[in-house]
Amino acid sequence: MIKLKRQWMKSRNEDDSRFSIPTQDDSLPIETHQQEELVRSFEQKQTQQSRVWRGVFSALLIGYVVFMVFSIYQQASFPWELRYHGYFMGEIDSRMVIAADWIAVLACLMAVKGLFHNSKSNRQWLIYSCFTGLLVAAFWLYHMLSLPKFRWDIIWLPLGPLSGAGLSLYIDHLLLESSEEIRKLRAYMYSYKAT
Repeated sequence: MIKLKRQWMKSRNEDDSRFSIPTQDDSLPIETHQQEELVRSFEQKQTQQSRVWRGVFSALLIGYVVFMVFSIYQQASFPWELRYHGYFMGEIDSRMVIAADWIAVLACLMAVKGLFHNSKSNRQWLIYSCFTGLLVAAFWLYHMLSLPKFRWDIIWLPLGPLSGAGLSLYIDHLLLESSEEIRKLRAYMYSYKAT
């Protein structure tokens, strides 16, 4: 019986060691080439993630641009047929609606250009797209407030380009911040050689 108990306790301890967290002394410094590999892998992951997120938000903005071009075509071919433009039939000229939609397209395309080109000189396109989105938002909000009843179902008209440009600027800022952190990590590398 005692032998069986010892065997059971021994097998139980082995099972526990299989599921326990390995204890390794991480306080030892890592060598220079290991630091270089680690920082390089962080840089590669950051570059890959940057491309992915820039691509995702650019694709969303391009989808919105395609929708707005369709909306412009519909407004030019069949004025006031679309419900979200039909609300403004008595308020605005059809050419003003088309012009506002073209400016919204311009704001989104500027944001896409700013996202695709990752340099300080092209970052200005993101700021320009925010200001252009503000103009579109002011135009549509002014005319929405002049309607007899405020229509919440078309709130995307003023907020679409503005939020797209703002999100693009925010995403660009976050990606730049993470690349700065990796640059700082590279600057903090130390030289160590194990003996």
